[in-house]
Amino acid sequence: MTFDEITGNGRLWSVRLDGEDDNELFNIFDKWNDVHWLRKFFIANKNDLLLNYGIYSISEAVMDTIEDSELLENILLDLSPNTGLDTLFRPLSNYVQESYLEKEKAKIRKRKKHSSWLRIYAIKLNSGIFIITGGAIKLTATMQERTHTAIELIKIEKVRRFLIDNGIADETSFEDYINEL
Repeated sequence: MTFDEITGNGRLWSVRLDGEDDNELFNIFDKWNDVHWLRKFFIANKNDLLLNYGIYSISEAVMDTIEDSELLENILLDLSPNTGLDTLFRPLSNYVQESYLEKEKAKIRKRKKHSSWLRIYAIKLNSGIFIITGGAIKLTATMQERTHTAIELIKIEKVRRFLIDNGIADETSFEDYINEL
């Protein structure tokens, strides 16, 4: 497991899992902009799309996803240093709060037609400093309901455990770890 710096200012990182050609942030944006991958995904999950969002059209879901992906990517990568990532990320769970290395999620908060189903998952090192662990199209109320979102829960915990096992608890210890590599 390695970490790629995304924004060049040490505030946003993304995990690169062993055996992967790219980091998790770039992998999810590649999927969310791939029409063929999205069509297969929405065909496989058409019942959730209809039941939870009232959308019948696979083409509409694909276009909404690409539109949201571009918007989310622009928001994430274009945040000014004064704005900070804390405005985008929120705790993953409304009920469980970690004392450190909090699990967080980012999504588009205001959308015209329906709420956004895109989620980016991260671990918060300190205020304004995050490590992206993955992302998903979340069409159900809870992540445990579907395999693809449950996998994201496993990944975020795996990265959190890796950080803890390597003595990383905050920005300073993460910087020390990166500098030792």
